[in-house]
Amino acid sequence: MTWMKKTPSPSRSRRNSKIAVWCLAAFAFVAPVFAQTTTIDLQSPILVIDQDRLFSETRLGTASLEEIESAANALKDENQRIEEELIGEERSLTQQRATLPAAEFRDLADAFDVRVQRIRAEQDEKARALTRTQEEARAIFFQDVADIISEIVREKGAVVVLDRRDVFLSAGRIDITDEAIARVNAADRRANE
Repeated sequence: MTWMKKTPSPSRSRRNSKIAVWCLAAFAFVAPVFAQTTTIDLQSPILVIDQDRLFSETRLGTASLEEIESAANALKDENQRIEEELIGEERSLTQQRATLPAAEFRDLADAFDVRVQRIRAEQDEKARALTRTQEEARAIFFQDVADIISEIVREKGAVVVLDRRDVFLSAGRIDITDEAIARVNAADRRANE
């Protein structure tokens, strides 16, 4: 018995080609749609947010930062003015050294050192107070925007939001920073109208 190769009829070959073309066309149409729906419908129990960007890129956070920066600049200017005054006093004291008795100069120098230490402690306390003010401003900001973040979390079906700095690697679509910034700015705009 010989095996004969059966050649398909021209009409059957055309029909198979049409089916193959139709399948390819259907796949080409359905694949992107499927990919889009899986991206949109993908829900994650974990979301990430860049707290620094949220604070610095919203009008509410920017207003706090501007106040803090203004206070920091004022403290810097005050420190510079005090430093210039103390440098002048130190020069004057150094010039008096040659004309004053040693005991009297030592008393003046000790009094100057005590005054410098007191001023330094006062200025350091002002800097610490400014840092506390900044931390408090951030805490108040995040309390103020907590409802907006909670709303986004509910909408996305998540259970936790992590700060981006605490996440080693994540998919970009679980980052809600841009959406949160937009919503906080919109709420701020409505509140100020």
